[in-house]
Amino acid sequence: MVVGAKKVVVFTGAGFSTESDIPDFRGPQGVWSKFDPDELNLPNFLRSEEIREKYWQVHRLFWEAVKDAQPNKGHYAVTELNNMGKLDCVITQNTDGLHQKSGTPDAKMLELHGTMHWVDCLDCHKRYPRDYAHQKMLAGEKVPRCGECKGILKPATVAYGQSMPVRETNEAVERSSNCDLFLAAGSSLVVYPAAQMPVLAKQNGAKLVIINFTDTPHDGYADIIITEKTGETMAKIVATAKKKL
Repeated sequence: MVVGAKKVVVFTGAGFSTESDIPDFRGPQGVWSKFDPDELNLPNFLRSEEIREKYWQVHRLFWEAVKDAQPNKGHYAVTELNNMGKLDCVITQNTDGLHQKSGTPDAKMLELHGTMHWVDCLDCHKRYPRDYAHQKMLAGEKVPRCGECKGILKPATVAYGQSMPVRETNEAVERSSNCDLFLAAGSSLVVYPAAQMPVLAKQNGAKLVIINFTDTPHDGYADIIITEKTGETMAKIVATAKKKL
């Protein structure tokens, strides 16, 4: 399928990064077992300094888990797919930036849930590298503020109650609808609107491959289902395709 395809869309979820030793934030010992995600939504963040403090506590834990993480075999396989001229784009639910760290160009990335690598001022809209806010917190600032206008800083990830990024979402719909092969890897495919993308691809004539340890609601649409580790599987697929080209 890869050899015959001209436009491959790779869709990645949290399971794609577990082989990079990024913890499962939603597991029994995950970050969300210590904090209430329903409390830490965007409206509460905007109205309450106490909620902002909790929110930044959570994101400090997130950042400390991912800032030094390295791409795994799967990330490098996707980059190689791009080097082979097959990759149309990567649609990802992940915010860890590991696709870019492995060499996939920013121009090929559609980050539906934002990125941990930047923070935005909600007042003057200045953008800072994530470490700017992290250093402020290490210095004792519980809720880091903008250096320009002292406005509220927020990680550039999509919070509960926050709208999905319009450009990325619209482009993901378009790319999914126009690809000829859609590889969904490491996602449970239950979070919408992201989970609709493989269905759009299939409805518009693409082949659909799902690589995931557990069942997904879209397994019935798939041409192939592989229940193996995503990184190792992607690496094998791309290596085999490269030999056949």
